[in-house]
Amino acid sequence: MTSFEFATAARILFGPGKVQELAGAIRRLGTRVLLVCGASTDRAGRVASAIRSTPHHIFSVPGEPTLEAVRQGVETARSLGCDVVVAVGGGSPIDAGKAIASLLANGGDPLDYLEVVGKGLPIERPSVPFLAIPTTAGAGAEVTRNAVLKATGYGVKASLRSPYLLANMAIVDPELSCSMPKPVTAATGMDALTQLIEPYVSVRANPMTDMLCVEGMRLVARSLERAFHNGSDLEARQEMAFASLLGGMALANAGLGAVHGFAAPIGGAFEAPHGAVCAALLAPTMQVNLKALRQRQPNSFALDRYAHVAQILTGQPHASPEDGVRWVGELAARLEIPPLGCYGLGAGHIADLTAKAAQSSSMKGNPISLEPDELAAILSAAIGHAKLSGQLY
Repeated sequence: MTSFEFATAARILFGPGKVQELAGAIRRLGTRVLLVCGASTDRAGRVASAIRSTPHHIFSVPGEPTLEAVRQGVETARSLGCDVVVAVGGGSPIDAGKAIASLLANGGDPLDYLEVVGKGLPIERPSVPFLAIPTTAGAGAEVTRNAVLKATGYGVKASLRSPYLLANMAIVDPELSCSMPKPVTAATGMDALTQLIEPYVSVRANPMTDMLCVEGMRLVARSLERAFHNGSDLEARQEMAFASLLGGMALANAGLGAVHGFAAPIGGAFEAPHGAVCAALLAPTMQVNLKALRQRQPNSFALDRYAHVAQILTGQPHASPEDGVRWVGELAARLEIPPLGCYGLGAGHIADLTAKAAQSSSMKGNPISLEPDELAAILSAAIGHAKLSGQLY
C-alpha cells in the first residue's frame, strides 16, 4: 500500500437517459450556457433539446481544439454573458470547453498557461461552472484535469493542467454513443484500452487506479468488438462508456506512457485522429517496453503487470505478457485500425517525432525510460514501414 492522491469530477451521473437531468443541474449553477460541441452541431441535438428552456449558444469546435478556437470561445462567451460552459462530444470539444471555462475565470491567453510551448503559469482560480457530456467512449476527458490543445504554429499538442479543470459534473449517457460510426467506435475504444493499460503499468500506479484499470480492461475485452459490429447494442455501449470513464479517472491520477508520449507530437503535426494514433501505437509500445524491461529491469513490477493485462484480455489465467501484445495487435487488425503511414507519416518524420515524444510529460509515466532507438522502433512499426523483430501480431 502506497501513499497517493485521487481527484475526479465533483459529481458523476452515469446511465441511459441521464442527459435529461442536465437542465436541473444548470439551474443550480448559472443562467446562460455556452454549449461547446464538435464539427457537427447535430451530434449535440439531444443535449440542446434537454436545455431548450435555458438560454444557450452553440459554439462549434471542428477537429482538434486549437489555441485560436479557445480564444474565440472565450470571446463569444464573454460577449453573450455566458456563466456556464457545457461541452458535449468527444475529447476534443470537452477539452476545448475545459479551456474556455478556465480562461473565463482566470483571464489571459491559453499560451500563458500551456505546457511545453507556453509560459506554463499555474491556473490559480476555479473555472466557471463546467459540465462535460461525452458522446464517444474513449477519451475519458469528462473526468481528467487537463485540456489538450493543438498549438498549430508549434507543430505540437500540449496541455493546460490543473485540478481546477475538473468538471463540476460529468454526465455519461451511453445512449449518446450509439450513433458513433464503426471507425470512430474502433479508434475511441482502442484509446480507452490504452488509457487503462498505460496507467496500470505506470510508475505512478496506485491502489485506487489499479482497481479502475482492471475492471475497465475486463469491460473492453468483453464489449468493444460487440459495439463495433452492432452500434445499437446498448449493453456493449454502456460497458464501453463505463470503461472510458474508468480510464479517464485512472490516467488523471496515475499518468500515461509512451503511447501518449508519441500521440502529442503526432497529433500536433498531422491530421490524425487521436484514438487511431493510440490504436496503431499500443501493441508496438507494449512489445518494446517488454523487451527493454527484460533486458534492463528484469525484476520490474511492470512485467507482472503486463502478464496480468494479458490474463484479463485473453481470459487465460496463464497468459504471458507477449500473449497480451498479440491480443492487442490482433484486435486492432479486426477493428480495421490503419497504420500511421495512412496519415502521411513516413521514415523521414521518425527522428523529429521521437525527439519530441521523449520530452512529453506522458513519457514520464512509462514503466521504463526508453532509448532513442527503441522509440524509433515503436514509431517505425506503427507507421507500417518496418516490423519489430520477433513480431507477435
